[in-house]
Amino acid sequence: MYILALLFFFLFQLYGTPVKIADLKNSAIDESSGLAASRSNPGIYWTHNDSGDGPLVYAFDATGGSRGVFRLAGAQARDWEDMAIGPGPQRGQSYLYLGDVGDNDKARSEITVYRVPEPKLTAADKTSTKSNPRTTSPAEAIRLRYPDGKFDAETLLVHPTTGNLYIVTKVMLKNAVVYEAPAPLVPGPTITMKRIGEIRVPSIVGGALTGGSISPDGRRLALCDYLQAYEVVLPASSRNFNDVWKQTVTAFNVGKRQQGESITYRSDGKALLLTSEGKNPPLIQVELRRAKSQ
Repeated sequence: MYILALLFFFLFQLYGTPVKIADLKNSAIDESSGLAASRSNPGIYWTHNDSGDGPLVYAFDATGGSRGVFRLAGAQARDWEDMAIGPGPQRGQSYLYLGDVGDNDKARSEITVYRVPEPKLTAADKTSTKSNPRTTSPAEAIRLRYPDGKFDAETLLVHPTTGNLYIVTKVMLKNAVVYEAPAPLVPGPTITMKRIGEIRVPSIVGGALTGGSISPDGRRLALCDYLQAYEVVLPASSRNFNDVWKQTVTAFNVGKRQQGESITYRSDGKALLLTSEGKNPPLIQVELRRAKSQ
């Protein structure tokens, strides 16, 4: 009992109490499946719906207010499951990455990640809607395949410095498997990813992970499933991000979500935010109280 008490006290020191800071007001967001904190628009977040919607991304602020709807030019939405934000071909430009990586039937010979320059919002963009969206620059289709089979996945990660891309599989009652596609990510020929390891999370559902994010400083990794969230911290002595997959995973409470499938670090890296599926989903925030690296 004493050990358990110490454990709960320790976790409380690392992670704040989950707080609902808003409900998303755009009713077109009914299956929020990916989440990313903007790098070009302070205080703005991006999300997208699960399969069944068009190739659309939705911008909103920390009050849940809609700030714009954009259609990705030249993209399709077969089964978008996660999104990330990171560097790309043009130095100094942030890019949105949309992961068309879902494969419940394990039938896809390749998956696609769409990359597009992050739109810079204007006041007029607030009037755009799902039926009358703005249009992004042409999206690049990065085609990927696994080296050892076909897998369902709902977690897409892009490193904020290197631009390396990671896909983490979604598997029940087993460890999730991690695949990497190093930058530069060239559209056109299909890229065969490299299996770089597994990650084990302390969950009764095993590696059924539904979303993930890398912190803006590239030192921390967050993952989530339907039940809770997890964080891994890169040792201070390490300069290789892939060492993060060998570290101990810490679970923490993220409050009540209808079906949690998205998580992102706040742009300052000091908090994690999450949404869930359903109309007008809550925006939940968990403050981080730990050092940036261990």
